[in-house]
Amino acid sequence: MLAGQCWPWQLPLLLAALSCLPAPSCAQLHYSVPEDREPGFSVGDLAKDLGVDVRSLAARNLRLVSEGGQRHFQVNLAAGVLLLDSRLDREALCGQSPTCPLHLQLLVMENPLQLHRVEVDVLDVNDNAPQFPKPEVVLEITEVANPGTRLPLEVAEDPDMGSNSISTYELSPSKHFALSINVRGDGVKMPEIVLEKALDREKVPVHHLTLTALDGGNPVKSGTARVTIHVLDANDNPPVCDPPISKVLLEENMPVGTLVTKLNVTDLDEGPNGDVEYSFKTSNNAPGKFTKLFSLDARTGEIRTKAPLDYEESSAYEIAVRARDKGSPAMEGHCHLRVELIDINDNSPEIVLTSVSSPVQEDAAPGTVIALIGVKDSDSGDNGQVRLQIAKELPFKLVSSFKEHFSLVTSGPLDREMASGYNITVRAVDSGSPQRATQKTFYLRIADVNDNAPNFSSPFDTAHIQENSLPGTSVFSVSASDPDEGSNAKLSYSILDNGMQDVPISTYFRIDQDNGTIYTVRALDYEQDKVFQVPVEVKDAGSPALSSTAVIHVFVLDQNDNAPSIVYPSVPKGSAFHQAIPALAEPGYLVTKIVAVDADSGHNAWLSYQLQESAEALPFQVERRSGEIRVTQALRESEDSHRLVVEVRDNGTPSLSASVVIVISPEENSVQDFSKSLDLPQSSPEDTNLTLYLIISLVSISLVSCVMFGLVAARCLRAGSASWTLAGCCRGTGRKPASHFRGQMKPDGFIKYLDVGGAGLTSQAQNYTSCFSPVSDQSDFLFVKPFS
Repeated sequence: MLAGQCWPWQLPLLLAALSCLPAPSCAQLHYSVPEDREPGFSVGDLAKDLGVDVRSLAARNLRLVSEGGQRHFQVNLAAGVLLLDSRLDREALCGQSPTCPLHLQLLVMENPLQLHRVEVDVLDVNDNAPQFPKPEVVLEITEVANPGTRLPLEVAEDPDMGSNSISTYELSPSKHFALSINVRGDGVKMPEIVLEKALDREKVPVHHLTLTALDGGNPVKSGTARVTIHVLDANDNPPVCDPPISKVLLEENMPVGTLVTKLNVTDLDEGPNGDVEYSFKTSNNAPGKFTKLFSLDARTGEIRTKAPLDYEESSAYEIAVRARDKGSPAMEGHCHLRVELIDINDNSPEIVLTSVSSPVQEDAAPGTVIALIGVKDSDSGDNGQVRLQIAKELPFKLVSSFKEHFSLVTSGPLDREMASGYNITVRAVDSGSPQRATQKTFYLRIADVNDNAPNFSSPFDTAHIQENSLPGTSVFSVSASDPDEGSNAKLSYSILDNGMQDVPISTYFRIDQDNGTIYTVRALDYEQDKVFQVPVEVKDAGSPALSSTAVIHVFVLDQNDNAPSIVYPSVPKGSAFHQAIPALAEPGYLVTKIVAVDADSGHNAWLSYQLQESAEALPFQVERRSGEIRVTQALRESEDSHRLVVEVRDNGTPSLSASVVIVISPEENSVQDFSKSLDLPQSSPEDTNLTLYLIISLVSISLVSCVMFGLVAARCLRAGSASWTLAGCCRGTGRKPASHFRGQMKPDGFIKYLDVGGAGLTSQAQNYTSCFSPVSDQSDFLFVKPFS
């Protein structure tokens, strides 16, 4: 808090304190200050006016107390003057009061305690301009009002007082109005507007004036208000149609509700006097056809279509309209409208299918007539000229027979297998602007012709079947397809006898003519026939019928149905083979060799040799794979002959076997014709040369055989034989192999076993020995070589 001031809440406490003290000395000070002074303005010299020393004010603790809780002043203790603390607004402080005093309390707290009253008059300054209650004043006056009519106005307000308040009013120049000022009893000046010249609302419906209020200050301040005077209408003008007769061009077939025109009717009056209603002008004798086609909005004067318009029915319409206001009395005017229609291309071409030939054979020649088509268009001129067209990618074209009649003909070959039918769209386009088009689509079915032979998925196929299968066993199913349809695609299968087998193939196999499944007719024997070529023909039911063939190679799979056959030694059944050996034969001595064959193949023909168990221990053993019987221990001199039973067993399931009885007799003078071991003895130079000659001969024979096989295979291929195996080509000759040398074929066409007949191993004096390959499914082979 500044020095020399008291807060308002402290005033009651100070006054209460003063009331308890002896009466202090008091002084009354009076100052004045204009309201427009800035803060810090010096209001009065307190020290001088109170007659005290300036330096003693601070020591005596001078305080300033404002009444009413508002602080507008402060005391500068150093200078001893009263200063303005905030800007004053006389109008806010005192309103319209003629005087505006502010009361202050100066309290000297010590040496001695004193209370002084200070009154400060706030002087008015012309700081407010006159102001009207409303910035715009709206007045009304009828257009038939007489001159001299007065229109009172509201007075302006000015918060300033005296000469600074409102002094006079001014009105902007006007031909029809003037300003009059009257003074009331309280001195307030009342402005009024006086009509000086008759009005015409149709010429000037609204008058805009400016009213200015001026005060008497220096400088003069003013305030303005906009005065709007509306001239009220009187029904003194009839509705007028502009133009009275008009013409509208309108295209036919416009949508219902299309705006035809909006009548341009004016009525200079306003309100009900200028509110116009519209109606069609008709009579009972001639109601007018246009009333069925057009509607009239009674309020807006809009004429719209309420039904489709057709140029061909009527090209123009005459419409009469009455316009009537709502004045009293009412006044009316008349409008005449001519609506002329513009012809448009509003009729689409029409396509008429006279006849359609469906289906059409797929072998129809180009130019075959498919359909007769007619077109028509109810429009005329270019709007009625019609062009007919179809899609260019179709194998058809249009040929003009005569005006508005066309023929649809084939323009290329048809193929039902490529397209079983066509959706043909015929489009008709007229020459109008814009063009109108119509299209019609019809389906043309293509009838099938038997032009496709049945087709097997493969001309060759392979099947396998176990030998000894029951008759009627399914071997294979062939399948063919035919892109034709109906009876042309109904297939039947049959087996052809091509004479490649000794016995007709139909005695081995039959086929289901409907589904192509091949069955056996009888049980097959692998040892007799290892592969069959079955020609199958498929034929459709078309007319003429078409067919195709395929060859099925049926390979017979071996079963273990043949027991081993002992080739050497060859003894009658129930007899024994006698073999003499030296009495002094050492261990490893080759007594003899059992040679056996098996008509089966593969595992079923793998043979093993073994001795049947006996009560006594025998000094012999038989090699499991080669069948060689050798001495295992030295023979005793006193030993008699030994009886061995050699069993030969194959590897089939179940296993089959054969046996031979060998009686071995030790003799003193027996000649050793076999090697004592598996190792060959040293040969003489002559034997070596003989072996070389035999090898060269064997190689030569092999080369010649390969060349012969190649020639035979090439001949078979050139002959177009369906057989592609060497066995097939050989079988095609219809001859049986010689019994002396028989080659058995595996399904893959390779020689499996070679049987040697006629010259078996009859004695140990033979000059050849037989050797077998090791056990192998791919290399079972009998090789005969000389023995030194």
